[in-house]
Amino acid sequence: MLGCAIIGLSFLGGSYMAEAFRSGLESVEKNQVKAGLSIGLEHRQIIQYIVLPQAVSVSVPALCANVIFLIKETSVFSAVALADLMFVAKDLIGMYYKTDEALLMLVISYLVILLPISVISSLLERKLRYAGFGN
Repeated sequence: MLGCAIIGLSFLGGSYMAEAFRSGLESVEKNQVKAGLSIGLEHRQIIQYIVLPQAVSVSVPALCANVIFLIKETSVFSAVALADLMFVAKDLIGMYYKTDEALLMLVISYLVILLPISVISSLLERKLRYAGFGN
C-alpha cells in the first residue's frame, strides 16, 4: 500500500511539475532563440543561457505552489496507506473527543510545515525577478 501511495503521489506531482515547466518553456519568445542563432550561439548555449533562465523564472511560482499542494495532498493517502497529520488528528478526536484542540494542532502543524516553504518560494521569486530573469 505504501508503494502505491508513493507511486500515485509521484505521478500526480510529476505531471503538475512537468506542466508548470512546460508553460515556462513556452513563455520564452521564439525571437530570442532566433537572436541567439543570429549571433552564432550553438543550440546548447541558447538553451543554457537564453531559454532556461527565463523558463525557470516563469515556472518558479507554479513549481512552489505544486510543492505545497503535494504536501497537503498526502492527507488523501492516509485513507490508503500512510498515517499523516489528518489521520492522527482524526484518531485523537475519536479517542478524546477534543475536536477543537486536535484541529487547532492540525492547523498549527500544517502552518509550521508550509509557511517556511512559502517564504522560501517568495524569496526565490523575488531574487529571480531582481536578477533580471523575470518579466
